[in-house]
Amino acid sequence: MKVKVIGIPLPEEEIEEYKKYVSNKHPEDKIAILVIESDGEYVDLTCYTEAVPFERIRRITGYLVGSLDRFNDAKRAEVADRVSHDTEQFVQEM
Repeated sequence: MKVKVIGIPLPEEEIEEYKKYVSNKHPEDKIAILVIESDGEYVDLTCYTEAVPFERIRRITGYLVGSLDRFNDAKRAEVADRVSHDTEQFVQEM
């Protein structure tokens, strides 16, 4: 986790405590950057998390799929023959 301190300088021990606090408060997130803003009286912590990869699931020819790897030739042909319904064109026609 990268740490950026804005405002007054903080001791390394205090920065480590803020890192522990944020990690315990958000155990499910992978925090990439922690910004610590201090004016001497108050401290604001801002966390930026790493991007979470996701797989797009689509309904194609009656099946929920993430990819076409397991489709046979007939299903692949069905996918190729599909008509794509463009919503932008629909909005422009209105």
